[in-house]
Amino acid sequence: MNLFRRIFFAAVLSGLAAGLAMSAVQQWRVAPLILEAETYEGQEAPAAPATHTHEDGTAAHSHDAQEAAPAGHVHDEDAWAPQDGAERIFYTVLADVLAAIGFALVLAAVSVLVGLPITAANGIVWGLGGFIVFQLAPAFGLPPELPGMPAADLGARQLWWWGTAIATGAGLLGIAKFRNWQAIGAGAVLILLPHLIGAPQPPHEPSAVPAHLATAFAASALSAGAVFWFILGPLLGYLNTRFAKAEASQTRMVHA
Repeated sequence: MNLFRRIFFAAVLSGLAAGLAMSAVQQWRVAPLILEAETYEGQEAPAAPATHTHEDGTAAHSHDAQEAAPAGHVHDEDAWAPQDGAERIFYTVLADVLAAIGFALVLAAVSVLVGLPITAANGIVWGLGGFIVFQLAPAFGLPPELPGMPAADLGARQLWWWGTAIATGAGLLGIAKFRNWQAIGAGAVLILLPHLIGAPQPPHEPSAVPAHLATAFAASALSAGAVFWFILGPLLGYLNTRFAKAEASQTRMVHA
């Protein structure tokens, strides 16, 4: 019971701190890019001049209709969404913090299950592993996407993302746990397998979102993820070690 309580509080506190830090970076670097990309939603991508036009102006009228009602992007007027400004920021930060605590609990649970404790000494390694598993490896096949960009089927993307995260995590944990050539070979195969299979690719459709904006967003999103994991890992390890020492000290005092 003491082990569970220690891990739970260490995960909640470290997740809270790391989630707030990530939210700050996101509001600084990521959110402005999303807001800029949203201005391109519904716009037509730059295209070559039309190869067939009618003298009566039919083509021009058709183009105007497409701008008024863009295909493939329909908003549900009844769907609730936070208002821009403070309300949107609040719900974004809340979602970030809850997700961060969830990731911290996953990291702590995995450490217990595989018998590799997270400590102040190896917390940075766990943070690096989390970044590779949940950010870097999936981004090789599915880079972060802005609103308005073409994307593959959501179910296929989610399946590939989770498969990549699980395979990468299993490979890294096997290498860290057994530390022999067999584990290194098997781990390398697991890590490479999702990329050999290949991520689902988006349809070949033009996008109004500029390429430089998409590149900046991917880099900023990965940077925010790096900040999160390199705070979460060391802080979780530090708190776990500190709480364990405090618990051991109280136990000695009781028996004395």
